[in-house]
Amino acid sequence: MFSQAFKGLGARARPHVVAAFSLGGLFYNSARHSSSTAYLLRTPPSSAPREVPTPLIFVSSSGWDPSSRQGMTSFASWYAERGHTCLEIDLGKPADVSTSEALMRHYESELASHIHLLAIPFAPVIVSRAGGTLIAQTYISSHPASGLLLISPPPSNAAVPQTLLPTPLPEFDFETKFPCAVMCTEAEKERLAEESRLWQDARVDKIVVKDKKALVGEEGLVKIEQWFDGIGI
Repeated sequence: MFSQAFKGLGARARPHVVAAFSLGGLFYNSARHSSSTAYLLRTPPSSAPREVPTPLIFVSSSGWDPSSRQGMTSFASWYAERGHTCLEIDLGKPADVSTSEALMRHYESELASHIHLLAIPFAPVIVSRAGGTLIAQTYISSHPASGLLLISPPPSNAAVPQTLLPTPLPEFDFETKFPCAVMCTEAEKERLAEESRLWQDARVDKIVVKDKKALVGEEGLVKIEQWFDGIGI
């Protein structure tokens, strides 16, 4: 049943798309590489089995790290159908920052502004991938959240290539006193186990899938939904 629903996802009508704007124009199910921030807000359709009060935020910056946006549209569309309010936000890469800390501060400010505009009284669950996990961790260090899901994060900030971080970025040291999970492939698991502070934290849930295709496919969707259920989202 799940497999049939997953395969039919792309063909469904999406009456629950209530906002799809950017500083550069309409943003709908298409990759963008621009200097502007784009976002798409989905609310549950009337056919959803339930309506979950906690919003899900899918954050990326494709102009900075193209891999950060892979799978975000599929995730947001699927979970909206399941009853979640989903904000898919692709943050624009700033042109006038020279340090990694300034870059993260810019992203944090942009993300916080868009989450504030949701005007939902429940702290969100933040979902991110690759370089986007740095943005999510920067945000989570100063703002409340109901959960944090990091997909294929770098094992440490020091491991991030200079093409993404022009200057050293201090390692994150926030406490995991809220639901937190790291999701990766079998191939990524070993290095994370050796180098990642979060992977070594017993309070952080670990989700492992077969490969990169599984991350954004049925296996990934199922395991993420199981994690949401486990934390009461």
